[in-house]
Amino acid sequence: MISYLIYVLCFALFLVGVYGILTKRDLIKIILATGIMGYSANLFLILFAYKKGALYPILSKGEEVKAMVDPLPQALVLTSIVIELGITAMLVALAIKLYERYKTFDITKIRRLSG
Repeated sequence: MISYLIYVLCFALFLVGVYGILTKRDLIKIILATGIMGYSANLFLILFAYKKGALYPILSKGEEVKAMVDPLPQALVLTSIVIELGITAMLVALAIKLYERYKTFDITKIRRLSG
């Protein structure tokens, strides 16, 4: 029961990010919500690969093969973190440019001022 609860909490964290993107008008809050969604996706991948009692997949000579953790999700998460960093930097740069032009982070005011 507890093992399923952590997956549900991970999904709830993802929904918090979706809620932030759909309901917030401030660009900075929207950028933070995308980060929350990314963190929850990474957490889900790590939880999915977790095996209780398993060891890291580094073998040495003469060592008996036991249950090992799959390293592929961990590699995917590392790649995802790097990609998220690039996306966040791009979104922040875009937000700064929009602020320089419109003097606000409110997307409803930016929509009215465009054109």
